[in-house]
Amino acid sequence: MSLEPSAEHPRPRAYAARVFTDRVMQALAARYDLGVNAADQPMDAHALAAAAAGCAYLLVSVTEQVDASVFEALAPDLKVVATLSVGVDHIDLEAARRHGVAVVYTPDILSVACGELAWLLILSAARRGHEANAMVRSGEWLGWAPTQLLGRGLAGRRLGILGLGRIGREVAARASGFAMEVHYHNRRRLDPALESGAIFHETAESLLEASDILCLCAPGGGDAAGFLTRERIAHLPQGAVVVNVSRGDLVDDDALIEALQTGRLFAAGLDVFRGEPAIDPRYRTLPNVFLTPHIGSATVETRDGMGFMLLDGIAAIERGETPENRII
Repeated sequence: MSLEPSAEHPRPRAYAARVFTDRVMQALAARYDLGVNAADQPMDAHALAAAAAGCAYLLVSVTEQVDASVFEALAPDLKVVATLSVGVDHIDLEAARRHGVAVVYTPDILSVACGELAWLLILSAARRGHEANAMVRSGEWLGWAPTQLLGRGLAGRRLGILGLGRIGREVAARASGFAMEVHYHNRRRLDPALESGAIFHETAESLLEASDILCLCAPGGGDAAGFLTRERIAHLPQGAVVVNVSRGDLVDDDALIEALQTGRLFAAGLDVFRGEPAIDPRYRTLPNVFLTPHIGSATVETRDGMGFMLLDGIAAIERGETPENRII
């Protein structure tokens, strides 16, 4: 059956809760009767439901909470929720099932970009990138000195990865270039072909003890929520570095900030935060923290790819097929 619109078969209605890349927005506008959140600011559930009334397709990101009230308000018109993310904890999947709404997401495609960003954070935290940048920009730099901004070298150190999934494996793949030994903890050990020489730890505590640099790559929510506590930080080597490219809820902010303030940890690199964008303001005052605003997947190539993956998933569902990126 043709998907081309006609007087008898007008274009389906869709609503984009955020502004995606130009190419993706053009494709959406060509395929659907499109409504857009032109302000490009997060919407609460009430505003989202009101804006998307009558739509068959709802495109969101991690900044929108698609809870049961949204599904109830948009039934029976809503057919698909498409989220520009690999995480789906912001969507009430049980409510989607009850209302017969498909959910598509963007797994795998953002792994390379997030792996690259993890290394930006690792290097910037270990080599005091925030302090160095601020010194030059402020005009306080008076020239080279033998002991100026001494950081931590990476060669020979142990990189611990919590969650050796797609993103974790991209982080691990780049470690050999820095002559680092890779350790990891998962709920289950990976096939040796996927480990690529990484050393498995049965417990998170064992991993922490072997992590000069700890990179959090585990999915947020569930058992992982609140993972990095004072008790677990105590298992890290003195002067370790912590990097988080996963979810902000993995970290106990009080515990991490205390460890950074006291020198228990050397530095941290954070791309995600609990309650973002309203992050704990103490992070902004710490010179030994390198901060980025949740930009793990923020490359043109990746965000284009994520958007078109959603479009392809919706088109497959329209044809009665089951796309690989359909979660329910």
